[in-house]
Amino acid sequence: MSRDASITLAWADDDYVFRLAWGELVKLQEATGFGPPFILDRMEGRVPNDSWHMEDVSHIIRLGLIGGGLEPAKALKLTRQYVESRPPMENVKYAHAILMAGLFGAPDEDALKKNFAAETANELTASLTENSASDTSTAPPPP
Repeated sequence: MSRDASITLAWADDDYVFRLAWGELVKLQEATGFGPPFILDRMEGRVPNDSWHMEDVSHIIRLGLIGGGLEPAKALKLTRQYVESRPPMENVKYAHAILMAGLFGAPDEDALKKNFAAETANELTASLTENSASDTSTAPPPP
């Protein structure tokens, strides 16, 4: 299970690990002139009169490959071969998934976070009732 916001996708000619850590997100921001959350909003159509830019897709995929451990020259070669020389819509869903994982964590992390929150809530509730000096609410009223 990933704890570093990496995501493995069957993309192009193989399965690749993509990861947009802090450094890659900063580079994405520098390359596009927009913050990663704004790019995500643009990709999801939440920015009025604007949609994703071509460079959004190629930068996200290239930087994701580098963050996933691929050497920069190979990441650039793959991006040129499988992104920039292909119809743009083929890669938008990949770029979106990579950016989501970078900003919010990988999908498998989400389930773990929910379980942690539920366990924490249960522990807090149990702790509060165990330490309470008052009678329980299920006790019968006095005669």
